[in-house]
Amino acid sequence: MGEQQYQVEMRNIKKSFGGVKALDGVSLQVKKGEIHALMGENGAGKSTIMKILAGSLQKDDGEIFIDGKAVDIKSPGEGMRQGISIIYQELMLVPDLTVAENIFIDSLNKEYKMIDWKKLKVRAQEYLDEIGFSHIKASDEVSGLTVAYQQVVEICKALSRNASVLILDEPTSVLSSKEVSYLFKLLRNLKKQGVAVIYISHRLDEVMDLCDRVTIMRDGRYIATVDTDSITQKELADMMVGRALQDYYPERNVEIGEVNFEVKNISRGRMVQDISFQVRKGEVLGINGLVGAGRTEVVRAIFGADKKERGQIFLDGREVTIRSPKDAIRNGIGLLPEDRKTQGVLLDLSIRDNITLGCLKLFVSILGKINRKKETDFIHDMVRRMAIKAGNIENNVSSLSGGNQQKVAIAKLLASNCKVLLLDEPTRGVDVGAKREIYKIINDFAAQGYSIVMISSEMPEIIGMCDRVLVMRDGRAAGELDKKECSESNLISYSMGVQ
Repeated sequence: MGEQQYQVEMRNIKKSFGGVKALDGVSLQVKKGEIHALMGENGAGKSTIMKILAGSLQKDDGEIFIDGKAVDIKSPGEGMRQGISIIYQELMLVPDLTVAENIFIDSLNKEYKMIDWKKLKVRAQEYLDEIGFSHIKASDEVSGLTVAYQQVVEICKALSRNASVLILDEPTSVLSSKEVSYLFKLLRNLKKQGVAVIYISHRLDEVMDLCDRVTIMRDGRYIATVDTDSITQKELADMMVGRALQDYYPERNVEIGEVNFEVKNISRGRMVQDISFQVRKGEVLGINGLVGAGRTEVVRAIFGADKKERGQIFLDGREVTIRSPKDAIRNGIGLLPEDRKTQGVLLDLSIRDNITLGCLKLFVSILGKINRKKETDFIHDMVRRMAIKAGNIENNVSSLSGGNQQKVAIAKLLASNCKVLLLDEPTRGVDVGAKREIYKIINDFAAQGYSIVMISSEMPEIIGMCDRVLVMRDGRAAGELDKKECSESNLISYSMGVQ
């Protein structure tokens, strides 16, 4: 096989950070006009090898060929000149500029003559129309767009650079199902035009639906490249974790106790209208529904993060007043937010500081001094209970993989001694292996008598983990299903208003 058939070929790439091998001789071959998935658990090295391809990291060893020619990509600018465009999970947009200005930000720097703003807006609008997002206007300010729409702007920006290689890192983690279908349509069009698309995702169903081939990485090593039509989802998951995922959702044999958490007629605007439910000790209540159904808004109103208009909250049969998150935590109600990077953890602080930030008073002596040994023992115990993979508790949380960051966020929640846990998308953006570990943690809490409310967009997760499910639609409760009734068809029917 000649190397000419590949748009991208990376051979035997090596990269170390300090003494840690991030990439140990990884190879990747992506054809023109194919959508090629890159999969592996968090920490497998997927982002590292893509940053090397895009020029934001330098390889220690190995070779890179673009369209058959050997290249040495020493900077992101050089990467762009080679036709490589990468869209990171953390979007690279200027919030105060318009959509059009963001799309053409590179060419704005090159224009020495007067900029034709009208022409710029027309061209930007053409990109938006082409990918099915004509309701986003080129003159809109980016800061006013949802995260999903900001990602659309990033893709248009890549298109404006005439990218021949487009790398997308977890692109659908913030998109609704309708927006995902638009994105897939766009990527399939780019494929027809001969663009090589490298698609990093943890979502097995998406990869099987969209991608032609998959390269699997594990612990910084290349494992295999397979055609998606020659492998099952389960086989793919097993290859990623290097062991058979016997039962993806661990079994939970818990004696469910009496009701200890109840909300009645919680309301806040159009998104939360008269929501009521009960949760028993040891029970996991799921909240499901389409994006925009009001799921996150419900738990934020309960937790006091958003002000509710009316409604009551009861703990062990006693009504409690919650006007702020501080009130909620004082009453033993904790929230794991949907967006861990901005709300769940403080990335630039250590693991130690994140876990004990909300409960330092536990370690303060009568003289007002912090007992560091007591605090350290507590943190090590939390790290062990959560199976957090970290070299040192003094390391910043930003140094951890997504799954381990999420475990720190859960540890922080538990450290504040909450017995009612509101978990909003607890496994979003984490890999297959870390998901299973988080499911086990949730089951362990249930076994200890915690009451758990779990929001998830993934129907298999809701079916696999929950004892009952409240389905929401347009801010209202559309129905409640017990474990026996909980099937994908029932969840879809209720969430779409089909009786």
